[in-house]
Amino acid sequence: MLRRRLAPTLAIAPLLLAAACSGGGDTTPGLTADQDRQLNEAAEMLDANSVTLDEVTGNTTENAS
Repeated sequence: MLRRRLAPTLAIAPLLLAAACSGGGDTTPGLTADQDRQLNEAAEMLDANSVTLDEVTGNTTENAS
């Protein structure tokens, strides 16, 4: 009997958890819109200036035979 009463609740629980975890907005919590924009611009600059590990260490994927 208890199992029948809990079945609908257990079926709905994952949907409620997924809805609670979804992001509601584009801004980072605790930041103003201007701070969030500046943070995104800084991240874009870092991405543009990044290099791969192979470029730094000289590692290649080719066989040296």
